Amino acid sequence: MAMLGPLYTEWNERINVISRKDIEHLYERHVLHSLAIARGLEFAPGSKILDIGTGGGFPGIPLAILMPEVQFTLVDGVGKKITVVNAVIEALGLKNARGIHTRSENLRESFDFVVSRAVTNLPDFLPLTQNRIAKKMRNAFPNGIWYLKGGDFDEELRATGRTFEVTPLSQWFDEPFFETKKLVYLSAG
Repeated sequence: MAMLGPLYTEWNERINVISRKDIEHLYERHVLHSLAIARGLEFAPGSKILDIGTGGGFPGIPLAILMPEVQFTLVDGVGKKITVVNAVIEALGLKNARGIHTRSENLRESFDFVVSRAVTNLPDFLPLTQNRIAKKMRNAFPNGIWYLKGGDFDEELRATGRTFEVTPLSQWFDEPFFETKKLVYLSAG
């Protein structure tokens, strides 16, 4: 994880994947925030995870570092962001992660879970996951979505029509940044 700071600082000078004012908070606001998913569920070895709208590689890259026995596919519709993602993956020597410049709707494979960090409101996000979540289960939770989001989004959750669990990140992290952040688990069906 220690290599992430220098790598992202260098890449961010060329291609802005993290806001310039936010780069100094990389570990708290991006790395630690991403790793909150692992507090909710440590994926079983062999699991396949899809990170939709990965941007600069969050939450996928920190999770891939933490869980080398899990396969991560990171997708984003912005090619320059995937260029950075693949460069970071290569520099770290991650064998369990790959970045793809595409939209999730164009993928033809299925995954145990979809992860993301507040790409859009939940009712608009769900169609991006359609037919991407595998039926066969291998984890403690049924296959579904792990979504990081901040603020008040109770109405969005109800609009999904799905079973969900919400965990405030302040339960695990003391930093003020996490006071309004939450981890949402949505079942696949």
